[in-house]
Amino acid sequence: MKAYRHIFFDLDHTLWDFERNSADTLQALFRQHDLEQYGVSADEFISKYFEINAAMWNLYHRNAIDRKTLRGIRFRKTFEHFGITDGGLKQKFPEAYLDLLPRRKKLLPGSLEVLEYLREGYALHLITNGFRNVQESKLRESGLTGFFDVIVISENTGFKKPEKGIFEHAERETGAQAKDCLMIGDDQEADIGGAVGAGWHAVLFNPGRQEVTCSPTYEISALPELKVLL
Repeated sequence: MKAYRHIFFDLDHTLWDFERNSADTLQALFRQHDLEQYGVSADEFISKYFEINAAMWNLYHRNAIDRKTLRGIRFRKTFEHFGITDGGLKQKFPEAYLDLLPRRKKLLPGSLEVLEYLREGYALHLITNGFRNVQESKLRESGLTGFFDVIVISENTGFKKPEKGIFEHAERETGAQAKDCLMIGDDQEADIGGAVGAGWHAVLFNPGRQEVTCSPTYEISALPELKVLL
């Protein structure tokens, strides 16, 4: 095992349970705005939103759309899919979602256990694609902020994973060298491809056992495996 000094975590889908937190938020807003009146179930609405949101974030990662477009289009497309034409709802719903979502606290199994273990032997940092106020709120509300020496949020840097610039920015902020860095994340392109492209080693967090199309240094299916790996 290589002797790493700096370990960098992704946030969403790696530590912070995006699926459960987002689904809880959407369920609450679905009920609040009585979307069932449009002939759609909560499960159908949430499933379609997740599908569209993932596609929009993929475009955002590739610089094909900007922040404003991402925030606006994902719900508009979801509403259009179900024939919901209420213009006021289309504006209020996204705003309420971004207000409520970051307050959710659910973490993926083993998150706190692993962070407590690793902080004894490594400098821990975080690199996340996202919007500063949203990501900072997630970290604060879920009790994660104090685990990290440096928190790198894409909106603050001008770069997004998998761009090499965000990893080089992280090196400057932490005083690290690429050879001492290990990235842990779930996104094969943004986290693993980006880190490897910057000369780092990387751990693919792959709880769903999806087909691996990148070249991670290591692969795990549960976060507590890091206690054995590191």
